[in-house]
Amino acid sequence: MRFLRMMVLTISLLAFLSVPALAQSKIGTVDLRKLFDGYWKTKQAQAALSDRKAQLDKDDKTMRDDLKKGSDDYQKLLEQSNDQALSSDERDKRKQAAADKLKQLQDSKTAIDQFERQAQVTLSEQSQRMRENILTEIKAAVASQAKASSCFLVVDAAAETANATTAVLYNSGENDLTDAVLKQLNIAAPISVAAPEAATPSSLLGTNGLNLR
Repeated sequence: MRFLRMMVLTISLLAFLSVPALAQSKIGTVDLRKLFDGYWKTKQAQAALSDRKAQLDKDDKTMRDDLKKGSDDYQKLLEQSNDQALSSDERDKRKQAAADKLKQLQDSKTAIDQFERQAQVTLSEQSQRMRENILTEIKAAVASQAKASSCFLVVDAAAETANATTAVLYNSGENDLTDAVLKQLNIAAPISVAAPEAATPSSLLGTNGLNLR
Protein backbone atom coordinates (compact mmCIF):
# COMPACT_ATOMS: atom_id res chain seq x y z
CA MET A 1 0.00 0.00 0.00
CA ARG A 2 2.85 2.36 0.83
CA PHE A 3 4.47 1.59 -2.52
CA LEU A 4 1.21 2.36 -4.31
CA ARG A 5 0.88 5.70 -2.54
CA MET A 6 4.45 6.58 -3.53
CA MET A 7 3.69 5.74 -7.15
CA VAL A 8 0.59 7.93 -7.20
CA LEU A 9 2.52 10.77 -5.57
CA THR A 10 5.36 10.46 -8.09
CA ILE A 11 2.98 10.46 -11.09
CA SER A 12 1.10 13.44 -9.70
CA LEU A 13 4.35 15.32 -9.16
CA LEU A 14 5.54 14.64 -12.70
CA ALA A 15 2.21 15.78 -14.09
CA PHE A 16 2.40 18.95 -12.04
CA LEU A 17 5.93 19.71 -13.16
CA SER A 18 5.00 19.21 -16.82
CA VAL A 19 2.23 21.83 -16.72
CA PRO A 20 4.53 24.89 -17.01
CA ALA A 21 6.38 23.33 -19.96
CA LEU A 22 3.10 22.52 -21.69
CA ALA A 23 1.79 26.01 -21.03
CA GLN A 24 4.80 27.49 -22.79
CA SER A 25 4.23 25.30 -25.86
CA LYS A 26 1.75 26.31 -28.52
CA ILE A 27 -0.17 24.65 -31.29
CA GLY A 28 -0.07 26.73 -34.45
CA THR A 29 -2.44 26.66 -37.40
CA VAL A 30 -2.18 27.45 -41.09
CA ASP A 31 -4.57 27.49 -44.01
CA LEU A 32 -2.74 25.20 -46.42
CA ARG A 33 -5.08 26.01 -49.29
CA LYS A 34 -4.38 29.71 -48.86
CA LEU A 35 -0.64 29.05 -48.74
CA PHE A 36 -0.80 26.92 -51.88
CA ASP A 37 -2.92 29.48 -53.74
CA GLY A 38 -0.87 32.44 -52.56
CA TYR A 39 2.59 31.04 -53.24
CA TRP A 40 4.03 32.64 -56.37
CA LYS A 41 5.53 29.36 -57.52
CA THR A 42 2.04 27.87 -57.77
CA LYS A 43 1.15 30.30 -60.54
CA GLN A 44 4.50 29.64 -62.21
CA ALA A 45 3.93 25.88 -62.07
CA GLN A 46 0.37 26.23 -63.35
CA ALA A 47 1.59 28.33 -66.30
CA ALA A 48 4.23 25.71 -67.16
CA LEU A 49 1.62 22.97 -66.97
CA SER A 50 -0.78 24.94 -69.17
CA ASP A 51 1.96 25.55 -71.75
CA ARG A 52 2.79 21.84 -71.86
CA LYS A 53 -0.86 20.93 -72.26
CA ALA A 54 -1.32 23.52 -75.02
CA GLN A 55 1.59 22.03 -76.97
CA LEU A 56 0.25 18.50 -76.56
CA ASP A 57 -3.20 19.67 -77.65
CA LYS A 58 -1.65 21.31 -80.70
CA ASP A 59 0.21 18.14 -81.66
CA ASP A 60 -2.92 16.10 -81.09
CA LYS A 61 -4.98 18.41 -83.33
CA THR A 62 -2.38 18.20 -86.10
CA MET A 63 -2.50 14.41 -86.04
CA ARG A 64 -6.30 14.37 -86.02
CA ASP A 65 -6.46 16.85 -88.90
CA ASP A 66 -4.14 14.59 -90.89
CA LEU A 67 -6.35 11.63 -89.99
CA LYS A 68 -9.43 13.50 -91.24
CA LYS A 69 -7.70 14.39 -94.51
CA GLY A 70 -6.59 10.78 -94.93
CA SER A 71 -10.14 9.60 -94.29
CA ASP A 72 -11.44 11.94 -97.00
CA ASP A 73 -8.81 10.63 -99.43
CA TYR A 74 -9.85 7.08 -98.58
CA GLN A 75 -13.49 7.80 -99.36
CA LYS A 76 -12.53 9.28 -102.74
CA LEU A 77 -10.43 6.23 -103.61
CA LEU A 78 -13.29 3.98 -102.57
CA GLU A 79 -15.72 5.83 -104.81
CA GLN A 80 -13.28 5.75 -107.71
CA SER A 81 -12.79 2.00 -107.30
CA ASN A 82 -16.50 1.62 -108.16
CA ASP A 83 -16.57 4.21 -110.93
CA GLN A 84 -17.68 2.40 -114.06
CA ALA A 85 -16.32 5.22 -116.19
CA LEU A 86 -12.83 4.01 -115.34
CA SER A 87 -11.23 0.96 -116.84
CA SER A 88 -11.18 -2.31 -114.93
CA ASP A 89 -7.43 -2.04 -114.40
CA GLU A 90 -7.77 1.52 -113.14
CA ARG A 91 -10.56 0.53 -110.76
CA ASP A 92 -8.37 -2.27 -109.40
CA LYS A 93 -5.55 0.19 -108.84
CA ARG A 94 -7.89 2.52 -106.95
CA LYS A 95 -9.23 -0.40 -104.92
CA GLN A 96 -5.70 -1.41 -103.91
CA ALA A 97 -4.85 2.21 -103.11
CA ALA A 98 -7.98 2.40 -100.95
CA ALA A 99 -6.96 -0.75 -99.07
CA ASP A 100 -3.48 0.66 -98.48
CA LYS A 101 -4.97 3.96 -97.32
CA LEU A 102 -7.30 2.16 -94.91
CA LYS A 103 -4.36 0.32 -93.34
CA GLN A 104 -2.54 3.63 -93.01
CA LEU A 105 -5.58 5.21 -91.33
CA GLN A 106 -5.84 2.34 -88.86
CA ASP A 107 -2.17 2.69 -87.96
CA SER A 108 -2.57 6.46 -87.57
CA LYS A 109 -5.60 6.02 -85.30
CA THR A 110 -3.64 3.60 -83.11
CA ALA A 111 -0.74 6.06 -82.92
CA ILE A 112 -3.08 8.89 -81.95
CA ASP A 113 -4.72 6.85 -79.21
CA GLN A 114 -1.29 5.95 -77.83
CA PHE A 115 -0.16 9.58 -78.01
CA GLU A 116 -3.23 10.79 -76.10
CA ARG A 117 -2.82 8.17 -73.38
CA GLN A 118 0.85 9.08 -72.97
CA ALA A 119 0.00 12.79 -72.95
CA GLN A 120 -2.38 12.25 -70.05
CA VAL A 121 0.32 10.37 -68.14
CA THR A 122 2.92 13.04 -68.92
CA LEU A 123 0.70 15.87 -67.67
CA SER A 124 -0.33 13.94 -64.59
CA GLU A 125 3.28 13.16 -63.66
CA GLN A 126 4.39 16.75 -64.26
CA SER A 127 1.52 18.04 -62.12
CA GLN A 128 2.38 15.61 -59.34
CA ARG A 129 6.06 16.59 -59.35
CA MET A 130 5.23 20.30 -59.21
CA ARG A 131 2.71 19.77 -56.44
CA GLU A 132 5.17 17.77 -54.34
CA ASN A 133 7.94 20.36 -54.83
CA ILE A 134 5.64 23.21 -53.81
CA LEU A 135 4.35 21.36 -50.75
CA THR A 136 7.91 20.55 -49.68
CA GLU A 137 8.83 24.23 -49.77
CA ILE A 138 5.64 25.20 -47.93
CA LYS A 139 6.36 22.65 -45.20
CA ALA A 140 9.87 24.02 -44.76
CA ALA A 141 8.52 27.57 -44.39
CA VAL A 142 5.89 26.37 -41.90
CA ALA A 143 8.58 24.62 -39.85
CA SER A 144 10.68 27.79 -39.82
CA GLN A 145 7.80 29.96 -38.62
CA ALA A 146 6.70 27.34 -36.09
CA LYS A 147 10.13 27.30 -34.48
CA ALA A 148 10.24 31.10 -34.41
CA SER A 149 6.83 31.16 -32.71
CA SER A 150 7.63 28.33 -30.26
CA CYS A 151 4.93 26.10 -31.72
CA PHE A 152 5.54 22.41 -31.13
CA LEU A 153 2.77 21.42 -33.57
CA VAL A 154 1.14 23.05 -36.59
CA VAL A 155 -2.13 21.80 -38.08
CA ASP A 156 -3.95 22.68 -41.26
CA ALA A 157 -7.06 24.54 -40.10
CA ALA A 158 -8.62 24.19 -43.56
CA ALA A 159 -8.20 20.41 -43.73
CA GLU A 160 -11.18 18.17 -44.35
CA THR A 161 -11.83 14.57 -43.38
CA ALA A 162 -12.59 11.74 -45.79
CA ASN A 163 -16.26 12.54 -45.21
CA ALA A 164 -15.74 16.12 -46.45
CA THR A 165 -16.27 17.52 -42.94
CA THR A 166 -14.02 20.03 -41.17
CA ALA A 167 -11.11 18.30 -39.47
CA VAL A 168 -10.46 21.14 -37.02
CA LEU A 169 -13.65 21.74 -35.05
CA TYR A 170 -12.47 24.91 -33.29
CA ASN A 171 -9.72 27.40 -33.97
CA SER A 172 -9.38 30.71 -32.15
CA GLY A 173 -6.92 31.94 -34.77
CA GLU A 174 -4.61 33.12 -32.00
CA ASN A 175 -1.57 31.22 -33.25
CA ASP A 176 -2.31 31.31 -36.96
CA LEU A 177 0.92 31.39 -38.96
CA THR A 178 -0.56 31.60 -42.45
CA ASP A 179 0.32 35.24 -43.19
CA ALA A 180 3.83 34.92 -41.77
CA VAL A 181 4.51 31.76 -43.78
CA LEU A 182 3.09 33.30 -46.96
CA LYS A 183 5.25 36.38 -46.51
CA GLN A 184 8.33 34.17 -46.14
CA LEU A 185 7.42 32.13 -49.21
CA ASN A 186 6.89 35.17 -51.42
CA ILE A 187 9.83 37.23 -50.22
CA ALA A 188 11.90 36.08 -53.22
CA ALA A 189 9.09 36.34 -55.78
CA PRO A 190 10.17 37.95 -59.06
CA ILE A 191 8.69 41.39 -59.62
CA SER A 192 7.17 40.19 -62.91
CA VAL A 193 5.19 37.46 -61.12
CA ALA A 194 1.82 38.62 -59.87
CA ALA A 195 0.01 37.05 -56.94
CA PRO A 196 -1.54 33.79 -58.20
CA GLU A 197 -5.16 34.74 -57.49
CA ALA A 198 -6.58 32.43 -60.12
CA ALA A 199 -4.42 29.42 -59.36
CA THR A 200 -6.08 26.72 -57.30
CA PRO A 201 -4.63 23.55 -55.77
CA SER A 202 -7.14 21.37 -57.56
CA SER A 203 -5.95 22.62 -60.95
CA LEU A 204 -2.46 21.39 -60.17
CA LEU A 205 -3.34 18.16 -58.44
CA GLY A 206 -4.70 16.32 -61.43
CA THR A 207 -5.49 16.38 -65.14
CA ASN A 208 -9.17 15.51 -65.09
CA GLY A 209 -10.05 18.68 -66.96
CA LEU A 210 -7.85 18.12 -69.98
CA ASN A 211 -9.38 18.43 -73.42
CA LEU A 212 -7.18 15.79 -75.05
CA ARG A 213 -9.54 13.39 -76.78
